[in-house]
Amino acid sequence: MSRILVVEDEAHLAQGLQFNLEAEGHEVTAVENGEAALQLLLTEQVPFEAMVLDVMLPGCDGFTVATELRKARNYIPILMLTARSRPEDVLKGFESGTDDYLPKPFDLSILIARIRGLLRRTAWMQHERPAEIVTASNSNEAEVYHFGNKAVDLTNLELRDGDDIVRLTLMEVDLLRYFIRNAGRVISRKEILDEVWGLREDTDTRAIDNFVVRLRRYIEDEPSHPRRLVTARGVGYRFVEEPAKET
Repeated sequence: MSRILVVEDEAHLAQGLQFNLEAEGHEVTAVENGEAALQLLLTEQVPFEAMVLDVMLPGCDGFTVATELRKARNYIPILMLTARSRPEDVLKGFESGTDDYLPKPFDLSILIARIRGLLRRTAWMQHERPAEIVTASNSNEAEVYHFGNKAVDLTNLELRDGDDIVRLTLMEVDLLRYFIRNAGRVISRKEILDEVWGLREDTDTRAIDNFVVRLRRYIEDEPSHPRRLVTARGVGYRFVEEPAKET
């Protein structure tokens, strides 16, 4: 049995979610605003395995809740519910640290399937972590890539830099994986929207640029002078697997 936190201010929807998730065998706590969610998770540190988080909440909205949790190094899996399904809003949700999103109105079976996916990934990450870091090109079992003295573990959503570990978001990992698997090829911003994040409409590409800036901090020795994740001016980006040595 998993403990799930539902953050939804529409009483009928919160009650319906609680009823159906409990019918699936989960223990559910429902609150109606973001402040109450942060109180439970950060102040009281109540353990939950997943959270269903509405965007449009009174006071502290869903984007802010997700951002505050990630700042506090709380990595509870978050399924964000949003009536605002514009690509800009979806990207904003992922930038705040959300793991998945579902636009309203939604099919209940889809929501339950998404929750199951988050719970499976959490359980797998907790109990089946690789015993050691390996280079992905030499293994079919783990996706761990070395960049100088850094290692990005795509399997467990982590950046390892010496003794320091930084948690990555699912969206960051998906984007970095796509760049690595398409090394040497220019990837357009539109292709990223379509193939990586499944957003089929035009949107403000600055959101993509912000993600690339973050990835450069992870994998570049000098993020302000990138040599691995380089800009193809006016088009997009290209991942360079083996940068030329500087002379």
